[in-house]
Amino acid sequence: MTPKDASGPWRWSPWRVVVSFGFLSLFVDVVSDGGQSVAGPLLGQLGASALMIGIITGTGEAIAQGFRLVTGPWSDRSRRYWDFTLVGYILTVVCVPLMAVSPFIGAAGLLVATVLIFGDRFGKAVRSPAKTVLLADAAGAVGRGRGFAVHKSLDMSGSLLGPLLVAGVIALTGVLWPAYAVLAIPGTVAILLLLLIRRRVPNLRIYSHTSRAKKTDSMQADAAETDGTRARLPRTFYPFAITAFTTNVGLVTFGLISFHLTDTGLLSLPSVPLLYAGAMAVAAGAALASGYLFDRLGSNVLLPVPVLVAFIPGLTLSNRLAAVVVGTLIWGAVTGVQESTVKALVADLVPYARRGTAYGIFAAFEGAGALVGGILAGALYGQVPILIGVVAALQVLGLALLIITVRAQRRLDGRRVDAR
Repeated sequence: MTPKDASGPWRWSPWRVVVSFGFLSLFVDVVSDGGQSVAGPLLGQLGASALMIGIITGTGEAIAQGFRLVTGPWSDRSRRYWDFTLVGYILTVVCVPLMAVSPFIGAAGLLVATVLIFGDRFGKAVRSPAKTVLLADAAGAVGRGRGFAVHKSLDMSGSLLGPLLVAGVIALTGVLWPAYAVLAIPGTVAILLLLLIRRRVPNLRIYSHTSRAKKTDSMQADAAETDGTRARLPRTFYPFAITAFTTNVGLVTFGLISFHLTDTGLLSLPSVPLLYAGAMAVAAGAALASGYLFDRLGSNVLLPVPVLVAFIPGLTLSNRLAAVVVGTLIWGAVTGVQESTVKALVADLVPYARRGTAYGIFAAFEGAGALVGGILAGALYGQVPILIGVVAALQVLGLALLIITVRAQRRLDGRRVDAR
């Protein structure tokens, strides 16, 4: 039954909703990241080259991000945030376990695996803007930096547990396909949990009644009126979106990293998911730490990100295992910050009514960066010094635009305080 007010036995506290969404993401990421942790070796076994793996995994991330340009505004127009979230999760929990069949269908295996990878990534594109809007409603009542950080730390825990599960199955069986098949179990749990959250709290806008959420969202509304941006996204949004593009160009996909590790013999196949799990553990810690710092210090906490990204290609594609491990852990830290604190800043930059659209556009910039980065890293796999130079130059541009965004946001916050 849909509630008529913010009181009653059906209501969960905002922290309970945030944590529940966190566990939902945990189970889904066991599926998605468990599959991604060995996607490179799987594609390699099916006959893909380094360039093909870079293109496939880069295109997958581009789909995951870029199609949000459509699904974000669509979810805003329809207000069917729950439906988008459910469909997106179903796509992931179906496509990833089905990759277990790809080694058994001969020459078609590479094509089928590619389609299923794209299906999983499309599911992320469908659900992410809508789910983030729902989460932002609840997180606004507890502090969006903290809310997104706690959610992402649980989310990243799934990204840690999934590869560990996959590594264990591979160690026991010696082959890849059973590791994909077993991921159907946490996928089923995720769908059941989502249906429970929706039943208990069907209208998450009730959390806008809290004083903290009212303060944040009313400040955004005031800023929209002052700047004349009620019908469009604020000017501060776009330099930040371009920074997301440059950052993602430098983030070598783990599909290519894992292929590099097995192709060069730096790691055995069962050990590759363990490294991915380590990166996700770092990502969870980085998400939590940066989220809390964001609430205390503001957007300045994001300034080190382009500097860190500049080191990733040279380290992750090195022929020394220690360098690859360090580079992968840095990759994980940047991923954690991107998926938590970066989204919190997007929520603060734009009015509530435009958040779904904003997340969609922002993700399109990220997706374009992932596609360009995947192709670039795959094409320059044998010419890493050139790749390092290109990525470093882009990070200089990204850092300059991020500084512009941070300064503009600081001035805007000052005007909001003065207006009150």
